Amino acid sequence: MYIAIKFDKLFSLMKKRGLSTYRIRKENIISQSALTSLNNDKGVTTNTINKLCKILNCQPGDIMEYVDEDDTNI
Repeated sequence: MYIAIKFDKLFSLMKKRGLSTYRIRKENIISQSALTSLNNDKGVTTNTINKLCKILNCQPGDIMEYVDEDDTNI
């Protein structure tokens, strides 16, 4: 069964707002391992989501999307 949270919206919003992965690493906004997890659509902590929402001034739904197996069979 395929169930995932996708973070494509996060990277689009980061680009739109001028927040680079370089800046995230340089300013230690979130850990490198959390950034890698986001890039690979893996789970992250709510603390990571909180930090990203704060710096991007957005809501969690603005940076992630739930996709289940029914959505992938279209």
